Amino acid sequence: MKEIALQLSQQFAQTSIEETLTFLNKQYKGNIAFSTSFGQEDQVISHYIFNSNLDIKVFTLDTGRLFEETYKVFEKTIQKYNKSIICYYPQKDLVEKMMSEKGPFSFYESVENRKECCNIRKVLPLKRALKDVKVWITGLRASQSDARKDLDLFQYDESFDLIKYNPLLYWSLEETMEFIKNNDIPYNKLFDQGFVSIGCQPCTRAIKPGEDFRAGRWWWEDNSKKECGLHAPEQLNTNLTINTKKIN
Repeated sequence: MKEIALQLSQQFAQTSIEETLTFLNKQYKGNIAFSTSFGQEDQVISHYIFNSNLDIKVFTLDTGRLFEETYKVFEKTIQKYNKSIICYYPQKDLVEKMMSEKGPFSFYESVENRKECCNIRKVLPLKRALKDVKVWITGLRASQSDARKDLDLFQYDESFDLIKYNPLLYWSLEETMEFIKNNDIPYNKLFDQGFVSIGCQPCTRAIKPGEDFRAGRWWWEDNSKKECGLHAPEQLNTNLTINTKKIN
């Protein structure tokens, strides 16, 4: 699959997103999916897919701890395009066990606890969502973090054994927002308050001027390569330190 990913990156390096998605939809019909968290980038990709009536599975992971504003974008999106978005939820018994044994805010206490929560609420549901999927479309951009700057347009994801397509890889945040406004695409209003990367409510804050794009995610951890496990090898989450003084 690594060779296929390389070939696709070369083949579609200068091809429009519409043309690339149309090709992939035909080539991998029934085995292609797009995961949306209703962030700015994901809203752009949803627009491309829904506007072209492509037969691509669009799904989201509902962790149970999302912002109300995120649900509002969800609702506005299905109303605008009249399309379905499939929801995947965490396994009930795993959430109950974690909450009963460690409480509702265990993720503040250690990196291990935080990764356990991310794994239960996001990674395991994602594995179910990607079952039988051969191409996974994502909203990753190279400028979002140091961990993402060396990504390719197409790449082999060893963790999920599939090809990942990053259509907005070389877009800037400004280009993304301009596209959203020009096409009247619903977006999360928290963005206007400094929330440029939005995840679960307890784990996300607005960033300050000059801060890294991902600084608002797991803000009590002091490391620039913070990931939840969806888009990075496990080793990217090692060697983090916890600043407990920041936690109220």
